[in-house]
Amino acid sequence: MLEHKKRYLQIAFNSNISQVRRILPSIPFNERILIEAGTPFIKREGTKGISAIASIWRGGIVADLKTLDGAVDEVNFVQTAGATAATVLGSAPTETLNLFIETCESLNMDSMIDMLGVKEPLKVLLKLKKPPSVVVLHKGRDEEGTRGKVIEYKHINKVRSKYDVLISAAGGVDLAQARSAIFNGADIVVANIVSPEDPWIGISSEEDVAGMANRFLATIE
Repeated sequence: MLEHKKRYLQIAFNSNISQVRRILPSIPFNERILIEAGTPFIKREGTKGISAIASIWRGGIVADLKTLDGAVDEVNFVQTAGATAATVLGSAPTETLNLFIETCESLNMDSMIDMLGVKEPLKVLLKLKKPPSVVVLHKGRDEEGTRGKVIEYKHINKVRSKYDVLISAAGGVDLAQARSAIFNGADIVVANIVSPEDPWIGISSEEDVAGMANRFLATIE
């Protein structure tokens, strides 16, 4: 389970198993690094993709399910494959959110509510039986090219005024954005592995990923 006194780097793989097998072994184990099986990766590779990550990485593994329904089955699928945390969309029905959190807790997993597209994250949390482990403030991949779209850190203080949860910042995160996220109170920053031809911001798959991971960790210390 994630600790409240630590700041984490979450490295997201969104491509395929081949990319994971090429890059992930080069990243030295660090308990402050979480490896994410991104949504496109899971849709392409299924739970065998999560198992491939688990065969290489002995630390935290996040399954970015973005669950909208069927919470119990989806959490069980990824936990069996090796995930230690999973995500559900904040726009899911309250029943789904409650079942998701309850199932994660029963399996000793961290529950993460992704607030992508949610205007008032606190309102979502106030309806729940209990809060999740992590609230994710997320600027979506399709929003990265939209002028003026930002991760809305203003919600951090609102959420923290009611709940003792970890806050994750995701979407277009580079070193400068990671620094800003931590300054504004985030506990986790999510950096995507991106290919040179991709239009998105993140850690290039063709650079020294291990070296960049160390730079991120130093930045968010």
